[in-house]
Amino acid sequence: MATLFKAPDRASVQAFVATLRGKAIRKGEDGYETARKVYNGMIDRKPWMIVRCAGVADVMHSVNFAREQGLTLAIRGGGHSVPGFGTCDDGLVLDLGAMKGVRVDPKQRTARFQTGCTWGDADHAAHAFGLATPGGVISTTGVSGLTLGGGFGHLTRRYGLSCDNVVSVDVVTADGQFLTASASENSDLFWALRGGGGNFGVVTSLEFKLHPVSVVYAGPVFYPVEKATDALRLYRDVMSRAPRELSVFFAFLIVPPGPPFPESLHMKTVCGVMCVYSGDLTKGETAVKPFLDFGPPVFSHVGPIPYPMVQGMFDPLLPPGLQHYWKADFVKEISDTFIVEYAKYGKQVPTVNSAIHIYPLGGAVSDVGRSDTAFAWRDAGFVHIIAAVSSDASVMPKYRDWVRDFWTALHPCCAGGTYVNFLMEEGEERITASYQENYQRLAKIKQKYDPSNLFHVNQNIKPAP
Repeated sequence: MATLFKAPDRASVQAFVATLRGKAIRKGEDGYETARKVYNGMIDRKPWMIVRCAGVADVMHSVNFAREQGLTLAIRGGGHSVPGFGTCDDGLVLDLGAMKGVRVDPKQRTARFQTGCTWGDADHAAHAFGLATPGGVISTTGVSGLTLGGGFGHLTRRYGLSCDNVVSVDVVTADGQFLTASASENSDLFWALRGGGGNFGVVTSLEFKLHPVSVVYAGPVFYPVEKATDALRLYRDVMSRAPRELSVFFAFLIVPPGPPFPESLHMKTVCGVMCVYSGDLTKGETAVKPFLDFGPPVFSHVGPIPYPMVQGMFDPLLPPGLQHYWKADFVKEISDTFIVEYAKYGKQVPTVNSAIHIYPLGGAVSDVGRSDTAFAWRDAGFVHIIAAVSSDASVMPKYRDWVRDFWTALHPCCAGGTYVNFLMEEGEERITASYQENYQRLAKIKQKYDPSNLFHVNQNIKPAP
């Protein structure tokens, strides 16, 4: 039987709130209903208090208070967690969304981003210097959350995962200490933070390596859905020999009703690819030519485009508050059986907001050893995601069943684990499989830095006994 929540006594609460520079919002207070809402509209939780942290001091005070009072603690950075890990019932939420400090060092080609930054913030800041670092495919995604789970995007095949580009991390641990983790300082913690999720502390900022990326050759190419099987074979064949500068993801989609898409395609189901070539622009057209020659395409819109515009291209389809249900897996190779099942179910993509995607890995990802960071799936060639997304809660049970059936059909063709940032609440076995042989090392580091499992509102790695 669940125990009833007992709030801390008034004197303790008053003393805690007095330490904060940010704002503390409790149930019943102005702004609470807005503050408690999270990205996934399926998540409806009611924390006892939400602290909008103004800086690191607020984080330290809040971690100490939560630990001393025995409160459930949830951490919200960019706020993009689909499982709803940025909130909880009854406990304390640390909302770091106001912590958006950025510092770019163009000479050293590094940048430090506070945890409230999204990839849109990061890309905008770095682009002014003709630089970028790998980070997601939606600009509203939080820098910290994506990176802690590994992090991949359009630049990953060329420059590695987001976590591979981290130089140092500032973090508040469960005992309230502020630490810096890097290759030379708290190196065990640094290892764990690069893929191990939010298990080890509250990350307050991350320092990244930057790379010369400004304008890329990019855009979507759509085909008739009837050609999906052949299009998938083409995708497999092209990506098997693609240069690292080329990143292409495959998708089934319902064409959005607006520009730049022709009215004749609005709300029609198609399949297609999203191409991004980050090398010499004069070679971009040649790199994407196989996708333009196939079909013929029913739509293509490929050419030079500033990298931040590519990152924000799909933002309008995924505003906060929609209902999300996701399942995903790593894929070592796209087999003929995988293609048959993917084409069968993909054609049933339910809504214009849904994401039925295959993302490429390989390239620079596989240059890093399986045990060099917490992210273990260095030999995966791809990761697929089935994300049913709708504004209508009443249809989600049906869409959830479709996602599960689709995933079940594909799973025997997949690698056995999944990308933790695509993982919803699927049980401890799936978490363990997603870390493979690195799990036990992560559990030992968890025992060192968070023996009481204060940070458990996440894809949780329990402390080693």
